[in-house]
Amino acid sequence: MRLLALAALCSSFLPAQDAREIVLRSVKLDSDNYRIARNYTFVERSDDRENDAQGRLKQHRVLTHDVTLLEGSPYRRLIARDDKPLPPAEEKKEQEKLRKSIAERRKETPEQRARRLSDWEKRRREEREPLLEIPDAFDLRIAGQDRVDGRDVWIVEGTPRPGYRARSREARLFTKFKGRLWIDQQDSVWVKMECEALEDISFGLVLARLRKGARLTFEQTRVNGEVWLPKRVTIDLAARLLLKNIRSQVEITYKDYRKFQSDSRLVGFEAP
Repeated sequence: MRLLALAALCSSFLPAQDAREIVLRSVKLDSDNYRIARNYTFVERSDDRENDAQGRLKQHRVLTHDVTLLEGSPYRRLIARDDKPLPPAEEKKEQEKLRKSIAERRKETPEQRARRLSDWEKRRREEREPLLEIPDAFDLRIAGQDRVDGRDVWIVEGTPRPGYRARSREARLFTKFKGRLWIDQQDSVWVKMECEALEDISFGLVLARLRKGARLTFEQTRVNGEVWLPKRVTIDLAARLLLKNIRSQVEITYKDYRKFQSDSRLVGFEAP
């Protein structure tokens, strides 16, 4: 009976420890995944719906961009609006912008190019650094297991850890969110992530306020058997901007991933 009681006591502590180790491993592997992901180009479609305070559709906008690598760093080119080809005049404008960017980047000195790539890497690194704090910023527990796209995943739930002192400015927001992660059991990569605001969040001296209940979902998919890349992002939020109350739903989808070889270059552009 004593052994059974000891086993039960130990098992009560294991899920929390296991959950933290699972998330910690996934965060550490994220850097390796990103190094491969940066070599892929893709098509991004953003569907943005904005409603007024009464819930009536106020604005609906759909933009599609082709995102490729131009002399070492990303270049976004608008290719469709509201799921329709751009008008000839706007298409010509996008072509001119691309040609200008190609010319400017190819005229860079080695020092200028290195500075541009360094600045881009710095921004990406700063965006990802808060992820390293997740294992410490949240109380984590294994909520179960599931299958997503035919793959076994852990389901890990997280709530803000009382008293946690964030190391980065962005991680301070972790105290205001709860979340759930679906982590691939084989690759230890996030297949899906959901988070929800637990309270109103103010920005810029209360000029903007994100309402409690705002939700964000992020999904990834495995590409070419070597890397996990974004599949879909959804954002559902209510906010107050200046003196206006808005309700917005955003869905961003990604497709047509193509691996961009390190020795490839854009040599010209023709409308599809």
